Amino acid sequence: MTSKELRKKYLKFFKEKNHAIISSASLIPENDPTVLFTTAGMHPLVPFLMGEKHPAGKRLVDVQKCIRTGDIDEVGDAWHLTFFEMLGNWSLGDYWKKESIEWSYEFLTGVLKINPEKIAVTVFKGDKDAPEDEESFKVWKKLGVKKIYKYGKKDNWWGPAGATGPCGPDTEIFYITDKKACGKNCEPSCSCGKYVEIWNNVFMEYYKNEKGKFEKAKQRNVDTGMGLERVIATLNGLSSVYEIETIKPIIEKIEKLSGQKYHSADYITIQKFTDTTLALSPEIKRRSMRVIADHLRTATFILGDERSVAPSNLDQGYVLRRLIRRAVRFGKQLGINGLFTSQIAETVINIMKEAYPELQKNRKFILSELNTEEEKFTQTLVGGLKRFTLTSVLAEQTGKKYINGKEIFNLFQTYGLPFEMSIEEIQSRLMKKLNKTELDNLKKEFEDEMNKHQELSRAGAEKKFKGGLADASDETRKLHTATHLLHAALRKIIGNHVAQKGSNITPERLRFDFSHPEKMTDEQIKKTETMVNEWIIENLKIKCVDMKQKEAEKKGVIGLFKDKYGEVVKVYSIGDISSEMCGGPHSEQTGDLGKFKIIKEESVSAGIRRIKAILEK
Repeated sequence: MTSKELRKKYLKFFKEKNHAIISSASLIPENDPTVLFTTAGMHPLVPFLMGEKHPAGKRLVDVQKCIRTGDIDEVGDAWHLTFFEMLGNWSLGDYWKKESIEWSYEFLTGVLKINPEKIAVTVFKGDKDAPEDEESFKVWKKLGVKKIYKYGKKDNWWGPAGATGPCGPDTEIFYITDKKACGKNCEPSCSCGKYVEIWNNVFMEYYKNEKGKFEKAKQRNVDTGMGLERVIATLNGLSSVYEIETIKPIIEKIEKLSGQKYHSADYITIQKFTDTTLALSPEIKRRSMRVIADHLRTATFILGDERSVAPSNLDQGYVLRRLIRRAVRFGKQLGINGLFTSQIAETVINIMKEAYPELQKNRKFILSELNTEEEKFTQTLVGGLKRFTLTSVLAEQTGKKYINGKEIFNLFQTYGLPFEMSIEEIQSRLMKKLNKTELDNLKKEFEDEMNKHQELSRAGAEKKFKGGLADASDETRKLHTATHLLHAALRKIIGNHVAQKGSNITPERLRFDFSHPEKMTDEQIKKTETMVNEWIIENLKIKCVDMKQKEAEKKGVIGLFKDKYGEVVKVYSIGDISSEMCGGPHSEQTGDLGKFKIIKEESVSAGIRRIKAILEK
């Protein structure tokens, strides 16, 4: 089965179960600071999971583009991907566990023809916050599934996405592979590869409040997710996701560029970046190819997104830069000469452009940004190797044989010089290989520094991303409404070429990105601020109506990201000054907002400006 076939079968199946097909949302979340990227199909639907009415109804299905960056360093094994497609169906206060589980089982065994004996499931066993999920257990048992396991929150609980919000138990579905079990007690919780998770049905029946208590939700929702790449690999009996038809051609392109074979069992000798030679094992070679394929596939989708960002040192741009530079490092490790990232991106675009036309539309931007970033990093690597030499000389002058793990980490952090490359350089200077004890000590020192850095990053992220639309606070609603006023004011003062390119809202402030080729003048900023405040004083009513997208477009309603909307859209109007397709949430009248104040206006990338603003009481 191909990816195209699975997408088609999945959407058709749930459409016949009265689900409305909705388009994939952007990879860059709209007004949600809890995550940098869309990590699951539920993220664009948070307002509707909280009770907002979705224009398409209570039953939805889609194929959502997703990015998860929490385990970038794990990429390179058989199953991890940074970018993936998530098949999902939802019930927004409609059907519940019985229908959800029965339809999942019907799709797997009836449509995909999976042998029922190959299916195992897990359910929530209960704890102090919530009881055992007996309902799901009974449904699975009635369907005849023999392998049912009960686990705690770590394995069978989802959410909330932010500090508070919808959450609940889930039931996970596993495919039992033909791989030999690791022992008598091998279960789905085991990581040996015997059990491969293919579907997760989340039952949002609780709400975690600000005090950390789990209370019954006002609206019960079902949220399911099936990783397309993993399912395709499993159904076709492949040993990894890198062998499916949407990724294999990328590996083949890397083979051509590097002159190496992915499945070869031979060690390879390559010319290093520093004009010496290096031997790579088959395992390291395959891992290098997988990392390059995954990272550049992900980078292509970020750059090609309708809210695309450019490489930078902040937020999504930082992650994008890290992905590109890791790919370049592994490319150099494989011995690929010259600029190559854009060549691989061309392959990705050609494979995925039918399912995701935005890649073809933004082809020029994708290739240009990749070439620019690769050139920059190649120069940085040269600087890193020069710095390595200087650091080594200083170490030798103080009586050390070579630099320590902390210094290796500093080279990695500042110049992107990989640990392996520093080890190679040390051994070249010593004219001999380091023994196991020496290598272990250096690796431990390096990893200790890495862990310290990650802990600081996590702490900063937790502080930065606390809150979000999942909290649906009054402050968030007011700031969301203020972005509509800001957008309208900018179009009146600067010009109709202004279009929203992204926004990020916390309970404390709003951040609004928009298209404009130059820095705003102080006078323009002041006029914008004054105009928004005049509209607030007028206490304009905010109305919401559902209408067909084509009708909305004829009436001049602004649809910033039209591809993500369904046939029927929610249109929010503020007096006669603003009319936009939007999912909400909003205040009821502008007089509720308070005083609008612009804190900063700055550049994001070429042709994109950013305004940060607050509402004062």
